[in-house]
Amino acid sequence: MTSKHTTVKPWGGRFTQATDRTVEKFTESVSFDYRLYRHDITGSIAHARMLVKTGILTEKEGELIVTGLTAILEQIESGQFDWKIELEDVHMNIESALVKRIGEPGKKLHTARSRNDQVATDLRLYLRDEVDTIRNQLQAVMQALAELAGREAETILPGLTHMQVAQPITFGHHMLAWFEMLKRDDQRLQDCRKRINIMPLGAAALAGTDFPIDRHYTSGLLKFDSVAANSLDAVSDRDFAIEFCAVASIIMMHLSRFSEELVLWMNPQFGFIDLADAYCTGSSIMPQKKNPDIPELVRGKTGRVYGDLLALLTLMKAQPLAYNRDNQEDKLSLFDAIDTVEACLSVYAGLIPAITVKRDRMLQAARQGYATATDLADYLVKTGLPFRDAHEAVGQTVNYAIAQGKELSGLTLEEFGRFCSNVKQDIYGVLELSGSVNARDHVGGTAPNQVKVAVREAQEYLNAAKTT
Repeated sequence: MTSKHTTVKPWGGRFTQATDRTVEKFTESVSFDYRLYRHDITGSIAHARMLVKTGILTEKEGELIVTGLTAILEQIESGQFDWKIELEDVHMNIESALVKRIGEPGKKLHTARSRNDQVATDLRLYLRDEVDTIRNQLQAVMQALAELAGREAETILPGLTHMQVAQPITFGHHMLAWFEMLKRDDQRLQDCRKRINIMPLGAAALAGTDFPIDRHYTSGLLKFDSVAANSLDAVSDRDFAIEFCAVASIIMMHLSRFSEELVLWMNPQFGFIDLADAYCTGSSIMPQKKNPDIPELVRGKTGRVYGDLLALLTLMKAQPLAYNRDNQEDKLSLFDAIDTVEACLSVYAGLIPAITVKRDRMLQAARQGYATATDLADYLVKTGLPFRDAHEAVGQTVNYAIAQGKELSGLTLEEFGRFCSNVKQDIYGVLELSGSVNARDHVGGTAPNQVKVAVREAQEYLNAAKTT
């Protein structure tokens, strides 16, 4: 059954029937794209000023439009604006409110513009701001990691490969590995922003407009770096949103890997860290439990951001040029990816300073698993033994130590001599955990000296990033 509405559609001149109520509910997007209101109004004000500059509108008309849009912005932000689903989207809601407020001049705002280039512009303005927000959040997490690394530059823990004890490293060095991952994420966001910051406005529906517009003037008002070079591509391109979701997915992958380590380290079998109570939850039945739910949730939310990326890729994969209504669905995935990444980064910026490092437990764990076996092999190489022969000799020595229930540092020189004829008294200094980490005193190494240098460089990067 068709229901009739008193609201006139801005595009309704061609139509003789009112839109079915079910269709209105199915096609509306204002329930989620309303969050573009600020950027829609910003873009409309710039468009109006360009129309005045080029003589398409009079100065009086332009002034009325700008004043009316500014008033609508205040109304929205005060919670007094009445969003109507029958007006479909954020654009038509604002335009209709403008016409109601200022009359005929409001109807002229859409001259030389389509919703196609309008929504593409709004989305880019919105995402540009969100990228800046996410970069700030990301850098806050990086700052927390750098500070933690600086405090724990000399703390020893076992480095793992295949989840087995490999070699001793410093906890500060480990934290800086996460810093490097997030640093790449920050750089990816910075690079992604360049392709976001291109203005589609002026492409109109798909072919441009026959009005004498000045796209570069509008672009300057909106602080875009450039204007889209092809009108068809300008209205249909969503690569920038897909690229952002790809970057967001990598950020979440990094946070998820970090979360996995925190969950493991907090387990009593590791016991390397504790998290402040404010960042944990309990059990409804087991009163002793203190669960690392925040890292677990971040790990879980990673999948939904991957899903947002896949949804956008699937949305675009079969679309012919130019704009198609399918693209209304891009916002749900994009908004979800933005919200999820921002929430996870926000909580991690507080969680990292809430980590208590259990240095003694880390040191104890590093003493297990023959973590300095490679140091013994390197020692033998320095005495002139080929590395493969040294590797074989140390493997045999480790087997012997396991059979005897001893650590390498607990073997006598006579016991070493069974497999390694070149071993002398100085081997015991080599086999000390502190000696092992301090020996790796080169760029990128785990030595405390290098950790301290890397922390300073990390701070320099953050200081420079704040100015970009």
